[in-house]
Amino acid sequence: MITSAPAAAEIKTCCAALYESDWARLLLGESFHPGGLELTERLGKLLDLRPGQRVLDVASGTGASAVYLAEKFGCEVVGIDYSEELVGQARRRAQEAGLAHLVRFELGDSEKLPFPDGSFDALICECSFCTFPDKHTAAGEFARVLRAGGRVGLSDVTRSGPLPPELSGLLAQIVCISEALPSDRYAALLEEAGFRIDHIEPHPEVLETTVRNVRASLLGAELIFKVKKLEIPGVDFEEARIVAASAARTIEEGTLGYGLLMATLP
Repeated sequence: MITSAPAAAEIKTCCAALYESDWARLLLGESFHPGGLELTERLGKLLDLRPGQRVLDVASGTGASAVYLAEKFGCEVVGIDYSEELVGQARRRAQEAGLAHLVRFELGDSEKLPFPDGSFDALICECSFCTFPDKHTAAGEFARVLRAGGRVGLSDVTRSGPLPPELSGLLAQIVCISEALPSDRYAALLEEAGFRIDHIEPHPEVLETTVRNVRASLLGAELIFKVKKLEIPGVDFEEARIVAASAARTIEEGTLGYGLLMATLP
């Protein structure tokens, strides 16, 4: 079922607000995705990134991955994000790293990428695809902006069965849980957009580590939250604790996991 336009706009706005906040940095650090830059490097190697290639980072956040890929592989990277605040932070990161000649960031929507057809050699999307309200359209946009032979690399939360009710709300969606898909469903969405699936690689351990760290951070954050020293737009602290505890149980049961997927546009 396709999400209605108002609901889709709400999801995108809430995602942007959450990841702009002190809350996201406290709980997730700078990279915002399980596995951090180590898993970003793994994606870069799977995509065989090299100097001279042009790479799109969809939902680039604070720019940590884009800057890292440019520094590690020598490729040109363009990041897009729905949040104007995060785009500004990412631009500053590239400047401070001395990589503004290789990395730039733009405001954009994953479901309507602001680039001509065939603009990129590769595309990455880390722990974001499952939050997109219209995944079919996003996958089609990935295919449109890649040249023939271009590659897409996804990393995302996966699930192998139904989730408990406490993982069905908006907070669970924008932290990449409630709309997580089985690995074969991510693959099917890309295949429907014209991609050939080359590689799927499970990494459940990185999600387990992330949730464990989030739960520990929540304990330390409770006092700060109570004295209102955190900017937490629209997030209920108790709900966050419930979601984190339920996610930990679901990971332990083997229902929630994490994985990488690489595909080529023939």
